[in-house]
Amino acid sequence: MPAPSPSTDTPTPATTTVVAHHRYGPPEVLVAERAPMPVAGADEVVLAVEAVAVSRAEAAFRAARPAVARLATGLLRPRRPVLGGDVGGRVLAVGAGVTHLRPGDRVLAQTGIAMGGYARHLRAPATAVLPVPDGVPTPEAVALAEGGSTALPFVRDHARVRPGTRLLVNGASGAVGAAAVQLAAHLGAEVTGVCSTDHVELVRSLGAASVVDRTRTPLEALAGPYDVVLDAVGTSSFRRCRHLLAPGGSYLTTVPGAGILVRTALRPVLRGPLLRGPLGGRTAAIAFTGLRPAADRLADVRHLLDLAAAGAVRGVVDRTWPLEEAAAAHAYVDTGRKAGTVLLLP
Repeated sequence: MPAPSPSTDTPTPATTTVVAHHRYGPPEVLVAERAPMPVAGADEVVLAVEAVAVSRAEAAFRAARPAVARLATGLLRPRRPVLGGDVGGRVLAVGAGVTHLRPGDRVLAQTGIAMGGYARHLRAPATAVLPVPDGVPTPEAVALAEGGSTALPFVRDHARVRPGTRLLVNGASGAVGAAAVQLAAHLGAEVTGVCSTDHVELVRSLGAASVVDRTRTPLEALAGPYDVVLDAVGTSSFRRCRHLLAPGGSYLTTVPGAGILVRTALRPVLRGPLLRGPLGGRTAAIAFTGLRPAADRLADVRHLLDLAAAGAVRGVVDRTWPLEEAAAAHAYVDTGRKAGTVLLLP
């Protein structure tokens, strides 16, 4: 797609298309509607959106599941009706104070809790926007950011993966798991991936030294030992995985279930937003990676894009849908069978 050039000859449309939900519920609550065309403020940019991730978290926000999610998203109705936090596209316009971006640049935006990416056009702070390196397709950049921005802090900071680390990733074919497998293998870990039958070859291609088909071999039947067990989908527990851990090993999870919160006794560790508790020489922990400072999250995405440009990792795209078919994309995410990232292509 050729880069648009700034011109006053082409009028800016008065409206754009967004997909919004004004009540909680099944995928069908997502509807396409018209909205005013965004205008860049002094330190903002407007993007023509080319790809936006549909994450498991956004599906949970849409459904208000679990109900406690309403504390963040709105008690009675969605506070932010337009979802979408990982967005790729081209810069359409820049504010007067923006000097590092220009119209036509291919970029990635992380809007965080503000969301807004399920749209044909998006206004975002310039500080939340990064150029996408040449050679990295925009859809893959979005997919890598969606899973990698969670996986990288777990693998690098909390698992402290180094050459020889024995790491088991449960949910190795999902967006977070696929990124975790690649990042850990890149750092020299001996990675075992757990996934369903359909995704065994994918996980092996991402760098896993061995792959376990969860439909044939449950976690309880594995022997270990592993230095780290990372549950990237929240379907296991410390109790189920404790026998897999070497002495001093760690069980990490990305999903804040009641069990892990009780076991860790809600004791924060100063090194990042991590909750950890000692359990007989082994530890169980959960990290809230989305609560890190925005600058830290953006620095991680920049690092991921650099790794992708070098060929060390890649974004895994499962399926794509047009923007107006966001409900179908959410229905697929709700099945729990996706591999990598689901995208909307406006």
